[in-house]
Amino acid sequence: MPFKLFGFSVFYGVNETVISESLDKMIEEGYGVIYITEACAKQVSQKLEKTRTLVTPAIVLIPDHDGSLGIGLSAVQKNVEKAVGQNIL
Repeated sequence: MPFKLFGFSVFYGVNETVISESLDKMIEEGYGVIYITEACAKQVSQKLEKTRTLVTPAIVLIPDHDGSLGIGLSAVQKNVEKAVGQNIL
């Protein structure tokens, strides 16, 4: 887990319950930015949708060791389209 080398708090979970509990804990503790793998985000997508209206945390989807699922890029494209009026990516 290379993120630990840079002082990041790292939570590990492979099922929806553990991922959801970890996400709740980070939100309650006031984390400003949460990096979550696309595979984990896929399991808690409904919870992530609810957090989109919050100012913090900023939730950033990243690929895992298996590669990208395209979910993170899709989210960026939607946000760009909202901001600019069309998808310029």
